[in-house]
Amino acid sequence: MNYADIVWVLISTALVMLMTPAVGLFYGGMVRRKNLLSTITMSALTLGLISIEWVLIGYSMAFGPDKFGLIGSFEWAGLKNVGYKPNPDYAATIPHLLFMAFQMMFAAITPALIVGAYVERIKFSSYILFTLLWSIFVYNPVAHWVWAKGGWLKNLGALDFAGGTVVHITAGSSALALSLVLRKRKDFGKVQMEPNNIPLTLVGAFLLWFGWFGFNGGSSLAANEIGVNAFVVTNIAAASAAVSWMIISWLYKKPSAIGIATGAVVGLVAITPASGYVNSLSAIVIGAVASIISFYCIRLRERLELDETLDVWACHGMGGTWGALATGIFASKAVNPAGNDGLLLGNYKLFFVQLISVLVVWAFSFIVTIITSKVIDRTVGLAVTYEEETVGLDISQHGEEAYGGI
Repeated sequence: MNYADIVWVLISTALVMLMTPAVGLFYGGMVRRKNLLSTITMSALTLGLISIEWVLIGYSMAFGPDKFGLIGSFEWAGLKNVGYKPNPDYAATIPHLLFMAFQMMFAAITPALIVGAYVERIKFSSYILFTLLWSIFVYNPVAHWVWAKGGWLKNLGALDFAGGTVVHITAGSSALALSLVLRKRKDFGKVQMEPNNIPLTLVGAFLLWFGWFGFNGGSSLAANEIGVNAFVVTNIAAASAAVSWMIISWLYKKPSAIGIATGAVVGLVAITPASGYVNSLSAIVIGAVASIISFYCIRLRERLELDETLDVWACHGMGGTWGALATGIFASKAVNPAGNDGLLLGNYKLFFVQLISVLVVWAFSFIVTIITSKVIDRTVGLAVTYEEETVGLDISQHGEEAYGGI
């Protein structure tokens, strides 16, 4: 074992853990004041729910010994045979237990991203049920396909360094699917639903930016040059996207703080799958294009009058889609010999493999989420009553207020 690698992955695991409550702050500032606590609680509790699920069955389903390229067996359920000894199939220089913990944080933040699609109207009990079922039936299989030894998309040659496909496409496509099943918020499109605390959103965004260094840099699973590259291009793509979003929004009205923060997050999303395979100049392009795509997807969503509360589809789904395809365009073996050359270096095959992986994961995540959410809606119900929504989910679901007192 390499102790520098152990230290770096331990730090990265802690950084990624920080990102899940940071998502809650990012989302929380954008909802109405009566739903602030509910939003933060749902994001943060996801860490608790999925940590337990991951230990019991999730890790074994995602990374356990392969079954037909589709799913892991239950041989590692309850972390059986997952100990201090490294597993050379995943990380040869750190304990297997540490690799499991690092991946646990990815499994936790992914359903937390979907929270932004249904805040202000979902029952807390239904959120818990959906989060657990979605993780079992969507996240775990896709993680196996893309990242696990024997996974069929991995064997096909798909590249996803830190989760553009596994994390952001699954979350974004599922957010779109769920928003089609869940009823619209009361008075949606009739009244302005202003954010309650923009500084809170900015704090969440920059905590995400900070944590993303572990998200991407830690995915090298070693203290090496690939981790350094991922660290650097992560910052560059976020900066490029933040500035690009500012310019675009300025052309329409004024450069909003929420827009700049959203742009930074979109850039982070887009660079995630490519961060271990592209150079700094490519990162600038990836970040800038991501902002353009997500900005106009939000405008399309508004025009279609779709109540997908905080634009998870536009930012994570479409940002992740662009990032996965951009990996197929800009990837270079000069950056990472273990990767592949992309379209710009004459290898069209990688781009088509990336396209296949995007289409498959989009379709699978969307369909399974539609089925799961419909089943929940027709059995226990997804949405709170209109009366509970009017009062606010902080009071109706938790009996607390974020802004209590006189």
